[in-house]
Amino acid sequence: MNIKMLRSDKIYQKVIAAPPSEKKELYRQEMLGPYKGKWEIQQIPFRADDEHGFDVLTINNMAHLSPEMITPEIEPELKLISSDTLWDELKQTMELCFNQFSQQGITLPVSDYLFTILLGNPNSQILNLSEGYSGEGGIPGYMICSLIPNDYTLKRLKPALAHECNHNVRYQFIEWNEKINLGELIVSEGLAENFATSLYGENLIGPWVSKTDANTLNNIIKPILGEHLEITGLQQIMAYLYGDEVAKLQGLPVVGGVPYSAGYACGYHLIKYYLQKTGKSIVEATTLPANDILSEVEEFWDEETVLHR
Repeated sequence: MNIKMLRSDKIYQKVIAAPPSEKKELYRQEMLGPYKGKWEIQQIPFRADDEHGFDVLTINNMAHLSPEMITPEIEPELKLISSDTLWDELKQTMELCFNQFSQQGITLPVSDYLFTILLGNPNSQILNLSEGYSGEGGIPGYMICSLIPNDYTLKRLKPALAHECNHNVRYQFIEWNEKINLGELIVSEGLAENFATSLYGENLIGPWVSKTDANTLNNIIKPILGEHLEITGLQQIMAYLYGDEVAKLQGLPVVGGVPYSAGYACGYHLIKYYLQKTGKSIVEATTLPANDILSEVEEFWDEETVLHR
C-alpha cells in the first residue's frame, strides 16, 4: 500500500508568494494536477476551453479558497494545517482504516492512494452547513478533506478522513454507474459514518447526522426517503441525500420538505440497525451490495428509531 500525502500547506505557500498573474495556473497544476485521474473519471475538464468555462477550478472555487484568495492574509489558518505531526497522523489514520480490511482478509484492488487537505472558503454556505468541514473519497485512490481550520474542525479531521476511506474501499468493490440509486447512496453514507464512529466514537459524529433529531428522522425523513429508494440520476437524488437547502445552493432540483443531509442521517441509523440485527461487522458490511443490506431491514422504515447520543 502506497499512501502519498500531497502537502497542500507547501503548495499554498508557493501560491502566496507567486505574482497574481501566475496564481491560477500554479494552483491548477500543483494542487489539482495530481488528481487528474479523479477528474477524468468524473468527466470534469482539467482546463476549460475559454477563461470562464467549467473546469476543475470551477469545482474548487465552490467551497474552497480560489487562487486569487491565497494571499498572506490566510497564513494564520494555513499554519494550523502545516505541522509535520498533523500530516503524519493523518497518514496513520489512512493506514489504520485500510488495515481494518486487510486484517479481515479483504484484499483491496487499489494499492496507491493520494490525500490532501484543501482550505475551505469561510463564505461558502454549503461548507458552513456542515460546520466548516467535509470530505470526498468516492473515487478509488483519491481522497480530499476540506475544512476551515479551527479547534472544532481539526478535532474532527480524522473521523472525516475515516469516513472517506470507507467510501474509497466500498467503490473498489461496488461499480459506480448511471444506474446507482438513492438506496445505494443512503447505504454508502451510513456505512461510512458508522465506520468512522467505530474508530473514533459517536462524540465526534458528523453534523450530517448529529443535526437530525428523532422526530425529524422518524416523521419526515424516513417516510420521504423510504418511498424513493429506487430513483436514479444524481441531479434527482441530491435533494433527497443532502436536503433541499444544499440542492438549491448547487442549482439542483429540490423536492420540498427534505431536511439537511436527510440521506446521511437516515443512512447512519439504517446501517446501525442493520449491524445490530445481523451481527455483522462494519468491515464486512462495507463491501456488500446495497440491496443485500436493504432487504434485511425492510422493517426499519416503519419502526421508530430511538436516538442514543
